[in-house]
Formats: sequence, C-alpha cells, structure tokens
Amino acid sequence: MEYLIEVMPQLLVGALTTLKLFLFTLIGSLPLGIILALGLSLHFKPLRYFLQTYVWIMRGTPLLLQLIFVFYGLPTIGIVFDRFEAALIAFILNYAAYFAEIFRGGIQSIPQGQYEAAQVLQLSPFQTVTKIVIPQVTKIVLPSVGNEVINLVKDSSLIYILGLGDVMRAGKIAMERDATLLPLLEVAIIYLTLTGILTIVMKQVEGKLNYYR
Repeated sequence: MEYLIEVMPQLLVGALTTLKLFLFTLIGSLPLGIILALGLSLHFKPLRYFLQTYVWIMRGTPLLLQLIFVFYGLPTIGIVFDRFEAALIAFILNYAAYFAEIFRGGIQSIPQGQYEAAQVLQLSPFQTVTKIVIPQVTKIVLPSVGNEVINLVKDSSLIYILGLGDVMRAGKIAMERDATLLPLLEVAIIYLTLTGILTIVMKQVEGKLNYYR
C-alpha cells in the first residue's frame, strides 16, 4: 500500500496530460464534426465527395498511424509541431470524422416535414439548423457521442508513442523502474474512474434532454 501511495502522484501528473488532451480534443472535434456533418448533407457533390474521402481516410486508418504521420511525417515537408500539438491535431482530425458520421446520421433521421415546416415559417437556413436541426440531432446522437467520448479517454493512451508523459507512460516508467505491475493497476483504476465519471455525466445529460420525447 505504501508503494501505491508513493507512485500515485507521478500517475496523477500524467493524468493531467491525459485530461488536457481529452478536453482540447472535445473542444476541437465536436464543432468540427458538426460542420463536416452539415457539409456531408449538402447536395453540392464536389464538397460532399471531398468530405466523404476525408472521413473514409480518418476512419479507415489507425489513429496510431495518424499520430506517427503528423509528428514524424509532416516534418519531411517542413511542417513541424511539438509533441502535444501533433497529438492534439491527430486526435481532433480523427474524432471529428467519427463525430461527423454520427451527426450526419442524426441529421438524416429528421423527417423531411420538419424542413418543410421551417420553410413555411420562413426560417433562414441558420435558424433552421440552430432551432430545429441541432436540438433534435443532439438528442438522437447523444448515446453514440457518449460512446466516442469514453473511447477518447482510452485512446489517449496512444500518445505514449510520441513520448508524452500521460498516465499510461507514467505507469509504464514506474513499472519498468520498480519491476512490478502495481503501477499498471493504478493506471487501470484512474481510467476506470474517468470513464465512470463520464458515463454518469452522459446519463445525466440524456435525462435532461428527455423533453424532446
């Protein structure tokens, strides 16, 4: 027990990096995902095909490969990011593609009559999106978005490949230094705590959106 208490501060420092990546990724990928979903729903074929190709690439290749490409590949053409920036860019681009598909499905599930009613009420496209589309889509896609949010916490462990000091890397260093698996047990507890909190929060949000039923 004394050893676990001794190692915990190191893991909590790493957890701060994990949380920082998690929060910044959500802030960047959710709005981008909504914009991409709206673009995918347009009838302008060149833009739609371009966005479909982007989503296909992001979802069809491993996030680990994308991390390596952004940090190690882009410098070969003169584009250089520090480790955290490279990780953040890769995560935002990757998760925006997943969110785009989720939101696109939500948009397509809205009955056509809703859009016709908006035209009758002479709502502008912006008003239609903000007052009719987004509130309903939010309720529809929330469970799927919640799953991706929880996956994001776990996927954050991939940034160890870039040498960032996240909770997973901190646990691995302590394990190799002290020749014991106990640090990984604490790492698991931290991840379970984070995902547990997020699960509770998402259920609370779903409950508050029940008025759309």
